[in-house]
Amino acid sequence: MTAYRRFRHVIRIGPVQVATYTDDRGREKHAIACTAPDCGFSSDYRDRAAAELTAQTHRCNA
Repeated sequence: MTAYRRFRHVIRIGPVQVATYTDDRGREKHAIACTAPDCGFSSDYRDRAAAELTAQTHRCNA
């Protein structure tokens, strides 16, 4: 089975995108991913505030 996720409430904070999705157990999660070339930073969080705070404070090493 593939890990297909339908993202909703997507926002962009600088080069980082924050989105909400439902995982395979039905829980709501929040993902962040940096879209800068050669950065590769991404993470999942249980609440939206933590995801947005991390997106605001992320600094790319690329």
